[in-house]
Amino acid sequence: MRFMTVGRLPGMGKRLIHITLLLAALGLLSACSDASEAPQQQAQGTADSEAGKGGEGSPSASDAGANAEDGTFALDEQPSSVYYEIFVRSFYDSNGDGIGDLNGVTEKLDYLNDGKPGGDDLGVEGIWLMPINPSPSYHGYDVTDYYGVHPDYGTIEDLKRLLDEAHKRGIKVIMDLVVNHTSTDHPWFTQSSQSLESEYRDWYSWAEDTGKDTSGMSAAGSGTAWHESNGNHYLGTFWSGMPDLNFDNEDVRAEMIKIGQYWLELGFDGFRLDAAKHIYEDVQSDRSAETTAKNVAWWQEFRTAMNEVKEDAYIVGEVWENSPVSVAPYLNQAFDSGFNFGLADQIIRTVASEQNGGFTVQLGRNYELFNKESGGAFVDAVFLSNHDQNRVMNQLGSHVDHAKMAAAILLTLPGNPFIYYGEEIGMEGAKPDEQIREPMLWYAEGAGEGQTTWQLPMYNLGENAVNVEDQLQNDSSLLSHYRLLIGWRNESSALKNGTIMDYSLDDDQLLAYIRAAEDEQVLVVHNLSSTEKEAVLSDASDADNTFSELVHATDTKAVLTEQTLILPPYSSAILK
Repeated sequence: MRFMTVGRLPGMGKRLIHITLLLAALGLLSACSDASEAPQQQAQGTADSEAGKGGEGSPSASDAGANAEDGTFALDEQPSSVYYEIFVRSFYDSNGDGIGDLNGVTEKLDYLNDGKPGGDDLGVEGIWLMPINPSPSYHGYDVTDYYGVHPDYGTIEDLKRLLDEAHKRGIKVIMDLVVNHTSTDHPWFTQSSQSLESEYRDWYSWAEDTGKDTSGMSAAGSGTAWHESNGNHYLGTFWSGMPDLNFDNEDVRAEMIKIGQYWLELGFDGFRLDAAKHIYEDVQSDRSAETTAKNVAWWQEFRTAMNEVKEDAYIVGEVWENSPVSVAPYLNQAFDSGFNFGLADQIIRTVASEQNGGFTVQLGRNYELFNKESGGAFVDAVFLSNHDQNRVMNQLGSHVDHAKMAAAILLTLPGNPFIYYGEEIGMEGAKPDEQIREPMLWYAEGAGEGQTTWQLPMYNLGENAVNVEDQLQNDSSLLSHYRLLIGWRNESSALKNGTIMDYSLDDDQLLAYIRAAEDEQVLVVHNLSSTEKEAVLSDASDADNTFSELVHATDTKAVLTEQTLILPPYSSAILK
């Protein structure tokens, strides 16, 4: 995040509820009852569903902020980019073997962003590649060579070409780095398991060597954490095929730093760090503040070493926790971002229920905590679903209007939004994992150049299967909706980088918030419901505090007359 001082926002005189203004800089934080209660609420991991629901003329802490002696206040910006998560195996096949590959991703870069204004590209500015290292598993999260590329995906030269072409288009590329564990087929582990005298013996945790109890259950919820090999038991938090590395061993830490630096030097722009909280949190009894502190200390060591190679490397960690209190410590000189799992759940609940539960109020409180821990440096990582969760369309019962609303909320919030491949066309999928990682669908006929066929789809098949080809030709498609919203975001400094403040309306089926940057402020309003809604904004007589221009709307029937906004069902509007 970036801090700056700006003038009075439109609407400050009426309906704003305190969210992310850094009132501490003005000595006003102690006067905000919401903020003083935040630590207790954060620790509970709950949101006040009624917070921020004040009616016409309701008082707010931010009103007080606007009356500061110099008439200014601080904004906490989050410079952002839209990222696109790619499972290479399923994305696009360049050589006809049915398996997606790196050259296939390169061929489809123009679908993601062609580097030119306008056109029919999606407009993303970042790519997250799921694991590309050699691995015995289809998913790649059990690595056998940290310096190589999976032969199914291509070569190092193919990867360099992808990175070069992406950068030409202004696309950053981050890679999935899996350092918590290796594959049992990794040479380190095979040697460790075969001899007590192996130089790699202490690279893994062996119960018989350390006197540890093997009855402990995995902190990842996957059953027993200990597994037998050659009469001994090794730690494997996720399953027997993924033995955990021993980060108490200085050589392990040094090697992982060397690996990270290698990939940055090759041209990657950063990392998504898998299972980041499980470096030391292995069994259920490990869950403690002391364990978190050890995890954070390692990631700080890693971050410092990455800065030596690429100071602006983007590092986002998977800390699968809904409580912001659990995520916040990792933002202290370790990660730029932690995936916001709690917010993803809240967006889906809000859209499915068609009710504004006030989550933007809790979001603001969380950002205050993240600001404090990171010294104002964090950028949120917001998303709807990923490769470990049921796809959005399944969570929403195949309701296309709800999927469009979820996208509209996601792409108008602060931070880096992450889109899971196929989400933009409404691909379906539910556990087990293979069925949420099915082949990307490019063609109406279900087959064509580049279509991956490595597995038979269970969800995305038949005449009703969605595809890119059809949706590119349909202005009302989900894909067109994503392209529209990303375009708005990329053109607006407030939507792309600004802070967020709740804007209270007197209808629980309307969700509204202000996005504010140094040079621009906009009001975002979503009609969550299936009926037309009328939103009465601030008093038109207060010219200083009104949003008077309807800049964008997802439905052309939206109308702003003086200070009354008419929103059609399931539509969103941006006002200045």
